[in-house]
Amino acid sequence: MGDSVSNEQGIDFRLTDELKMLRESARDFAEAEILPQVMKYDEAQEFPMATVQKMAGLGYLGVTVPIELGGAGLSLMHFVVVMEELSRVDPSVGLTLAAHSGLCLQHLSLFGSDGQKRRFVPDLATGATIGSWCLTEPGSGSDASGLKTASVRDGDSYVITGSKTFITNGSYASTYVVMAKTDLSKGNSGISAFIVERSMKGVDIGKKENKLGMRASDTVTLAFDAVRVPKENLIGFEGEGFKQALTVLDGGRIGIAALSVGLAQGALDAAVKYAKERQAFGKPIAEFQGIQFKLAEMATEVQAARLLTYRAAMAKQNGEPVNLIAAQAKLYASEVAQRVATEAVQIHGGYGFIKDFPVEKFYRDVKLLTIGEGTSEVQKMVIAKNLLQQ
Repeated sequence: MGDSVSNEQGIDFRLTDELKMLRESARDFAEAEILPQVMKYDEAQEFPMATVQKMAGLGYLGVTVPIELGGAGLSLMHFVVVMEELSRVDPSVGLTLAAHSGLCLQHLSLFGSDGQKRRFVPDLATGATIGSWCLTEPGSGSDASGLKTASVRDGDSYVITGSKTFITNGSYASTYVVMAKTDLSKGNSGISAFIVERSMKGVDIGKKENKLGMRASDTVTLAFDAVRVPKENLIGFEGEGFKQALTVLDGGRIGIAALSVGLAQGALDAAVKYAKERQAFGKPIAEFQGIQFKLAEMATEVQAARLLTYRAAMAKQNGEPVNLIAAQAKLYASEVAQRVATEAVQIHGGYGFIKDFPVEKFYRDVKLLTIGEGTSEVQKMVIAKNLLQQ
């Protein structure tokens, strides 16, 4: 696996020693603590709370959160490396981290007031609470501006009514960032963001989705039945929620790109291992040129996706605009992951179709990556818009 990264000032194909150490420790953790239980959690569709708490103890839930707020105080590149290594073993765990840190915590870190950060971020960063981010609704997915959840001002509170769907971590979260319309007549500019706590009256955990893949990641429907939220829980000002969400998604897409790279690397590793072991016509199938060509193409695409993801992460941590590069990284890495997972199954032949081999699960898990946090088609729209505005 390559340890490569680039920036605008030049190209350096070496990760820092600190990043290499973090990669090794995250890999050791994933292989020792996650790998033995991957299929257990997948088959049972069980949220791996014990694993998440161990991740919290290592600082993985708050990698980029400042030390004074309970986090590790590290960079987005550190988060990307952790995400890769966890997802290389179990993408469901990577998805849990993406929703908690890449969406909920990132929204609060970017746009929360000092008081909101002091109140909510330390518990999220240390794993005392789990976070969730609530944008998608039954009738609004890619067209997020079409959301119907409403928030009406009533004295010193807002009353939130509506429902959200496909909410990751929804059953286990204590802190939700919820997008709701404070002015139904203003479209995008009428959407605001609120911190909603699980303990508030009217928060109802609904249907748990029975999914194709990512089955150890919790995905549910949420209902908000006249939930009264203090005005202090409004993030920023009224009408800023949609713009905030778009910025959060830019960063979140880098996390999904890293998840995609990790999954693709896991599938590639499994394919290489199997090709060396599987005998056909008197020799390992790795000696056949057809298999070698598949592996060569897979490895090249994984490395290209990794470099694009690292470039996006460095751009964000350097304060550069990332709307374009984040969309490119998410689009390319997720599509590469899908191709690599498919080829990994093909290399395994019939064994790739059974659950005794890890590529079967990678194949099921990977499809979400071309859908969640903006479909591949949405990423292409974002990329094209950036190109045509130049």
